[in-house]
Amino acid sequence: MAVIKHIVLFQFKPDASASTISDVCKRMLALKEQCMDSSTKQPLVISCIGGKDISTEGMQNGYTHPFIVEFASEQDRDAYVVHEAHVNFVKSLADVVHSATVVDFVPGQF
Repeated sequence: MAVIKHIVLFQFKPDASASTISDVCKRMLALKEQCMDSSTKQPLVISCIGGKDISTEGMQNGYTHPFIVEFASEQDRDAYVVHEAHVNFVKSLADVVHSATVVDFVPGQF
């Protein structure tokens, strides 16, 4: 089965402090350890990486922090999206994230 790539982009509110942004990013990455399959107790996430944008193209549209999360299957991705840790994380972003974009794809499937 093909790996699902889950791309997340954050645009933080102008008044978000550097320490708050750092905390959000650390908590985003920590979801890899927090989101386990409810029946198998195995991780839903294969890998999760992210960082601050460094592109020189000027096409970021305000997004400053990208993340790439990998899942072994659509089922794992779907379980992650509704997992309590993920749902609580998303809810916690309301006061600090101005905009978020999420896209998923399977490499090579067009």
